[in-house]
Amino acid sequence: MTERSDPEQLRRLLAVGTALVSELDTETVLERILEDARAITGARYAALGVLDEERISLQRFLTSGMDPAMRLMIGDLPRGRGVLGVLIEDPRPLRLADVCGHPQSYGFPLGHPVMNAFLGVPIVIRGQTWGNLYLTEKEGGGEFTETDEEAACVLAQWAATAIENARLYESSERRRKQAERALRGLQAAQDIADAIAGVGELDRVLELIVKRGRALVDARAVLIMLRERDELVVAASAGHVADATAQRLPISASTSGSVLQLGRPQRIADVWSQLRIGPDRLGVPHAHTALLVPMLHRGAGVGVLAAFDHGDQGGAFSADDEQLLRTFASSAANAVAIHRSVEADRLRSAVTASDAERRRWARELHDQTLQALGGLRILLATAQRRNEAIANEPAVKQAIEDIELETDNLRAIINDLRPSLLDDLGLLPAIDALVERRRAEGLEIVCEAVLDEADILDPALATTIYRVLQEALTNVVKHARARSVRVGVHTVDDNIMVEVRDDGVGFPAGAETSGFGLAGMRERVYLAGGTIEVDSGDAGTVVRACLPVSDRAASRSGADQVASERDLHQLRALGQPELAVDVRPMGLHRTP
Repeated sequence: MTERSDPEQLRRLLAVGTALVSELDTETVLERILEDARAITGARYAALGVLDEERISLQRFLTSGMDPAMRLMIGDLPRGRGVLGVLIEDPRPLRLADVCGHPQSYGFPLGHPVMNAFLGVPIVIRGQTWGNLYLTEKEGGGEFTETDEEAACVLAQWAATAIENARLYESSERRRKQAERALRGLQAAQDIADAIAGVGELDRVLELIVKRGRALVDARAVLIMLRERDELVVAASAGHVADATAQRLPISASTSGSVLQLGRPQRIADVWSQLRIGPDRLGVPHAHTALLVPMLHRGAGVGVLAAFDHGDQGGAFSADDEQLLRTFASSAANAVAIHRSVEADRLRSAVTASDAERRRWARELHDQTLQALGGLRILLATAQRRNEAIANEPAVKQAIEDIELETDNLRAIINDLRPSLLDDLGLLPAIDALVERRRAEGLEIVCEAVLDEADILDPALATTIYRVLQEALTNVVKHARARSVRVGVHTVDDNIMVEVRDDGVGFPAGAETSGFGLAGMRERVYLAGGTIEVDSGDAGTVVRACLPVSDRAASRSGADQVASERDLHQLRALGQPELAVDVRPMGLHRTP
């Protein structure tokens, strides 16, 4: 091969430089540097060594002129020792006729092609060595010339400029994409905040969160699981996911539950080996990767936001994805907390209004109707004493007996509306009086009520316990056709357990929506921070309520209402989406 003239090489360098600096992809720039260096200098092989951050060894080593089989035979790529290390220690051009003859040469490994002539030049960016360009084996044999060295140095300068331009462009693009992503995240967060403030339905807010979150982290599927007692329940989903709504996972035996309990996100590279419960339970049987983020409100775990498969290829989620999804998890937790708080406040207001209405009915019945009946009874009795004919009239006697009976019934109704014993003497005497009234109606009742005085100081809690017992016993009298009932009220740890068990016929199908007072009981128990279960069958009915004694639990905010969330769902299932509190006086069904 004849050596190129300086003008020809100069034109080639100018063309190469122009092409290099116009390229904005770093990897493409590196590939072009290797190919152009071989073409300009006539080298058979070219390599580019990229230094590590400490600039003491090679972090990357790119080659040109070797086929894949040759690279495989060579084995591990060099790390910057021997002759290659000379340029690292002393970043100046190095030209050798026989590379193996250099004092620092280590020789070549087995399978390495023969190399004699060597030319190495540093690539310096902003005064610091970024890497080195290595050229070996000039085509046609012979050594690299001084002209080749000068050309390689010029090419290295072009390379430094091109690499810096590409890096700056890529950095700028990353920042632009991050800014755009952050802006989309802020816009989505604002939309969610507006939805939380303007939409009364929690389901719609959660649906918006999963859809926006899926788009921002580029996930194939996103789920929201809310905590209900000791389980996580799927509340919303978006993307490529089968219908998994209402699917339940145990907190103690699932990876999602661990994320909730620990309060820390978890990125999962292989869902089938790392999730304790397979993704098919969540409607994503073809998922590969996952990102699980806890939904926290004031430190309390409300639920888990789960994303599956990043991008079309189902790749792993990044730290940026995790940070972005944490923002959405926080929004979801706030939405749940606000919804529960508003719902609880509305329910509490309705119960308070109901109690006030009962007091008003009791007062009006006592002050007006009861007094009027008493006055009528006195008039008839006086007429009997003064007129012998009237005294012997059967209708008058029957009227007096009816008035006395209805007076007793009215007193019982007033007691049911708001028993004075509950206000004056406390819960246990009021329970005793309630049981005695039900016994008077022909019901055999065994009652065991044992409470510490400290357990019944809270008037709201005492009212809840009394109303649960009252409604349960009323149902037994009216509907159960039971022979006997067992009533229990006692303390277990920090809770008061209330149980009413009868041996009657149980509730008919659909009774929970037919005015049996179950919704009212559930609402009161829910507001008290407790749970209630109703078990009904051929062997009778059991109503069992668990009510926390602590002030915090009894007056909890909406953010803490997770233990009895299932009871709230049962309220909705009763066909009463708003409020189920009956403001009519309890007991008006009584008959002589």
